Amino acid sequence: MKATVQMSDLGPLSFYLGIEVHQDDSRITLRQTTYAKHVVELAGLTDCNPALTPMEERLKLSCDSMTEEVDATQYRRLVGSLRYLAHTRLDLAFSVGYVSQFMQRPTMEHQ
Repeated sequence: MKATVQMSDLGPLSFYLGIEVHQDDSRITLRQTTYAKHVVELAGLTDCNPALTPMEERLKLSCDSMTEEVDATQYRRLVGSLRYLAHTRLDLAFSVGYVSQFMQRPTMEHQ
């Protein structure tokens, strides 16, 4: 390809679109550690304790929730950030997909 198109070799890939790439002889590992910390800060959860599961079991949310409404733009921003984070954290995919159903009128219960 170098013969056809002018290009330069920058070496092994280490960082791409916020995804950290670690390569060794046997595997390639993708991480978003810095981005995940940014999302936690964005959500205002820096002082919270970690959980083993991303969502409580058998959680039932409703579009007709009567709890206080939250800023829809901020909610959508958080959900979008989590959707991008789910590229490397597949354990988040179901939870993020579930809460993304409530972007029309998010409430405290959804957040």
